[in-house]
Amino acid sequence: SKVLYLGAASGTSVSHVSDLVGPDGVVYAVEFSHRPGRDLVNMAKKRPNVVPIIEDARHPMKYRMLIGMVDCIFADVAQPDQARIVAHNASFFLKTGGHCVISVKANCIDSTVAAEVVFASEIKKLQEENFRPLEQLTLEPYERDHAVVVAAYRVAKKKSS
Repeated sequence: SKVLYLGAASGTSVSHVSDLVGPDGVVYAVEFSHRPGRDLVNMAKKRPNVVPIIEDARHPMKYRMLIGMVDCIFADVAQPDQARIVAHNASFFLKTGGHCVISVKANCIDSTVAAEVVFASEIKKLQEENFRPLEQLTLEPYERDHAVVVAAYRVAKKKSS
């Protein structure tokens, strides 16, 4: 499998994804901040299936030459425009029928409304961008006002019988 990991930070979670995809898979790990990016690069030296990319996930054109089509996008960017960032990257790199796993931190998107309202809004934005939500899990009691959304990209609509 090939995974595009947006918001890779120092690479702790990326290393787990690296284990999951195995030696025949690849994880393209995008991180904007230079300090955690340095740790990410050092971790990738020990893991040949991790490609560290120190770049802004808002601008996939800047790293498009480094990445082929991927099976999955994992996003942990904690930005107000997270759904747009994921959709923009998906338009470049995510295979038709591919999936995304998005960590939604409600307070990073809109701290003035209830977390459930933010989650519903993010799902609606994804639907507008050709994603079909498959699952939503809150991370309570481990993380307050956090959820994980799993969605499929550009899948055919089910025919009603």
